[in-house]
Amino acid sequence: MPDGLAEKVISLCVRRRLVYPTSEIYESVAGFFDYGPLGVELKRNLESSWWNYFVRQRDDVVGMDGALITPPSMWKASGHLDAFNDPLIACGKCKRRFRLDHLLEQELQLSVEGLTPDKMQELIKENKIRCPQCKGGLKETQPFNLMFRTQVGVLKDEPNEAVLRPETAQLIFADFKLVQQAARKRLPFGIAQIGKAFRNEIAPRNFVFRAREFNQMELEFFIHPERMDDCELPANWKSLAVTVLAAETQIHKGEGSLLSFNELWDRKMVKTKWHVYWMAACWNFLLELGLDPAHLRLRQHVSAELSHYSSETWDVEYRYPWGWKELLGVANRGDFDLKQHQEHSKKDLSFFVDETKQKVIPHVIEPSWGLERLFLTVLMDAYREKTENNETKVTLALSPRLAPVQVSVFPLMKKDGLAEKGQGVFRNLMPCFSAVYDDGGSVGRRYARADEVGTPYAVTIDYDTLTDDTVTLRDRDSTQQKRVSLAELPEKLNRLLLGSVRFSDL
Repeated sequence: MPDGLAEKVISLCVRRRLVYPTSEIYESVAGFFDYGPLGVELKRNLESSWWNYFVRQRDDVVGMDGALITPPSMWKASGHLDAFNDPLIACGKCKRRFRLDHLLEQELQLSVEGLTPDKMQELIKENKIRCPQCKGGLKETQPFNLMFRTQVGVLKDEPNEAVLRPETAQLIFADFKLVQQAARKRLPFGIAQIGKAFRNEIAPRNFVFRAREFNQMELEFFIHPERMDDCELPANWKSLAVTVLAAETQIHKGEGSLLSFNELWDRKMVKTKWHVYWMAACWNFLLELGLDPAHLRLRQHVSAELSHYSSETWDVEYRYPWGWKELLGVANRGDFDLKQHQEHSKKDLSFFVDETKQKVIPHVIEPSWGLERLFLTVLMDAYREKTENNETKVTLALSPRLAPVQVSVFPLMKKDGLAEKGQGVFRNLMPCFSAVYDDGGSVGRRYARADEVGTPYAVTIDYDTLTDDTVTLRDRDSTQQKRVSLAELPEKLNRLLLGSVRFSDL
């Protein structure tokens, strides 16, 4: 990774307005961000890729879209009102507040994953850690609930307390029977959702990696409790190699092992085969997005860090400039959520199994993603730079399926009819591709601007175009150029973007 990668990617995002702190003309509130023209296209492409892979290309997953504002009773049932807390520690002098685990990692330069708040408080005392801002003494740790609360309605005497949802999963569990009946699905099947979530983070940090408003992409896969191993890994997933850091290995301070997903199951390192299946599905999706597997690993949660609803959780972690951190999680939620909602709502959420004539509460495997975190990870993994003639040039080597702009159209000059010809080419490409027209500055500068935001292909209209209707097609990664006729241009671009042909073989 290039030195100072995080700072360089954040600078690029803000300078080219991919994503930047919200309401800049006022005083921005930490943890909230706006997306500009290029950023929103990349974000939409990530959403679309995830939805196509996990929903549209499968016959056992359907979608839904739940409300943002929900009754507190739902979150009481799920445990969020009581257990959705982070450890907060405050300075007794300047009153600044810190998230305890983040403060320890910052001050001691070590991971505290899995440590209880009491153990982390002991580390504060043992290492005599003081406030990093004013060096004042730190108070005792206290739990801080992350829920955003609001009011609904206009009458003072009506029950109007509500909360902004901290996750999308609970809406899926609450609507489980309604969606199942509408889609007429049998077990096993999944319900997916992409949408906003809100968490009042104590200390948002690392740009969009940990924000207060963000998007989740979650899938709850419902399985007959007696058939948690009734699945097969697709052949191309079985041999995928992945660095695995099991809980036992972490306890003994060991190193990760390179295993295939088939070996992960054969060695019984994961309790259920459906859990292995969804981890492999997520890993394969990341490879399809173009992420470098050398920057990824699978880490099992140790018992002390398991969420209250989970019997087993594995994270796909990415090696960020600030260390190995969760990119996504795959949890075995068992029947916890459906049973909780059934008990609190007094509504039957069991599933009638036709072939056995029995009613069961399904168990759930949950792949859970943060869209903004994936957005940042893709940018970091794609960032490239090289120095030519004492000038540093930046390229985002994004997968063509994700690039905010697929093709840029450049007239060599604005005069002699080249601009008009270029506009015609641009208009012909617009219905089929994400395209931009740019006639500002030298062609070299325009190539550099396009490379910097990941545009995979550029089309240049020159004087030969006016006589023979051919253009120069340039490849971002190799910087190779080929002459292509305008009649064949859309078809060749389409094949390149689909990956059915390499530029060198064009």
